[in-house]
Amino acid sequence: MENFDRRKALILGAGVLGAAALGTGTAHAATWTPRWSPDPAKDGLRAFEGLEDDRAGSHPGVKHIYPEGDHWRFDMHTRDVDTSTDRQRNEAKGMRDGDKTYKILKDETWRISYQAFWPTELTATTAFTHLFQMKVPDVGPPQWTLTPRQKGGKGVLTIAGDSGAEADLADYAPLQNKWIDVSWEFKASHNGYLHCVLKDGSRTVADVRKAADLWRDVNYLRPKWGVYRSLNSSGLKNCHQNIRGLMSSQLV
Repeated sequence: MENFDRRKALILGAGVLGAAALGTGTAHAATWTPRWSPDPAKDGLRAFEGLEDDRAGSHPGVKHIYPEGDHWRFDMHTRDVDTSTDRQRNEAKGMRDGDKTYKILKDETWRISYQAFWPTELTATTAFTHLFQMKVPDVGPPQWTLTPRQKGGKGVLTIAGDSGAEADLADYAPLQNKWIDVSWEFKASHNGYLHCVLKDGSRTVADVRKAADLWRDVNYLRPKWGVYRSLNSSGLKNCHQNIRGLMSSQLV
């Protein structure tokens, strides 16, 4: 829990990243304002705007998304099939705090951070396996995803999607079976940017910043966590992903 406290302090005490001149001529600093920091024990699944848990009813009577101690757990079984029958999807989407849902709008700049646990059974695949997505609700492909892919005979954790921010981040296997810090900073704009940092304890294993088109002229953006994978890969196993320490802040 000490890691959570340190990361929260960084968000709460984030420094000046820019200034906006007001009509009075006075420059006021833009600062990071905390928006969302749910607690699995207190908020449970109400922390999310919605769930996509076995939408096709392929595994009756089984919950695949649930709070477990200090984290949320996302289960995936080889028998689970989505309404699109070539894939599987058990994901939580969006950021909700009580009756308020946070929507990422055009030209807004946000940070979203969390810790992820990826067990050995959550394999890198030749087709897609998304562990995180940023997406316009119900419209087109994601702006970006966090995806373990088989490349050159090994698993590589990558940024994929249609934003122009594609990048290989790190070898996947050394990051499994432990808690990894994941941080996204981005501007939701046609002329936006995406900055991803992965940390294994105190060691930074990836720090990538790229210009990207992170807006579609419709609706809003929202993050998604879970397991969303193609059935067109060999070696799929029953698996899960755990997420804890979810936090978001907005530059205002």
